[in-house]
Amino acid sequence: ALGEVTEFCGVPGIGKTQMGIQLAVDVHLPSIFGGAEGEAVYIDTEGSFMPERAAEIAQAFTTHVHKMASFRNDETSTAAANLLSTDSILQSIHLYRIHDYVEQIAVIHSLASFLDEHPNVKLVVIDSIAFHFRHNFEDFALRSRLLSSLAQRLTQIASERDVAVVLINQVTTKFGNGATHLAPALGDSWAHACTSRVMLFWEGGSRYAKLYKSPSRKCATVPYNIVADGVRGIVRKRVRQGDQENQNQNPRGN
Repeated sequence: ALGEVTEFCGVPGIGKTQMGIQLAVDVHLPSIFGGAEGEAVYIDTEGSFMPERAAEIAQAFTTHVHKMASFRNDETSTAAANLLSTDSILQSIHLYRIHDYVEQIAVIHSLASFLDEHPNVKLVVIDSIAFHFRHNFEDFALRSRLLSSLAQRLTQIASERDVAVVLINQVTTKFGNGATHLAPALGDSWAHACTSRVMLFWEGGSRYAKLYKSPSRKCATVPYNIVADGVRGIVRKRVRQGDQENQNQNPRGN
């Protein structure tokens, strides 16, 4: 959400980067359709941003917006849709490729001046926030201080500039009560940096997103899928009451 810091975390291959790219495209949705009508900053710390994939998602997005405008059939909606194209979206995703934690800190601290020059930016994605702080970083006290400073800076940027800050995070294995479980990387103290947290996970061969921290929404879990057009929700089929009663009376269908 605008003005907040949201974290998406999950195991490799669950679709974290796909989610980040999808959001970087979706932020361009014109305001007449209920969108932010903005631009995006994408800070890539792992080299995982794929321009070709972003182009595929942007193409599907523009096609969908044109369909919405056609359905509304009014001049304002059509004009807004006609301003969108795959090229225009890609040109307004401002990409930074980061190679170490020093560069990461420098870019984040330079965001304020960049936003002054690009006031249409409504989304900042950092993919991932943890990578350069988990590898070859032996001074954990220094790491904690740097992460605390980054958290304060990102929270300030989100609130003062009214932009959405999305952090992609990795997971780590934790031990407790004789069992193991997955938890977001960077420790418990980092959890306070995020307004909302979403865990992406596999279950039964399907992808799920679980919102488990939010100041304004109830915790919930929903399925999603990744297709050629991007990240898509899965609509569960509703069983009509009469069909449900028949099924309960004859569960084997005989």
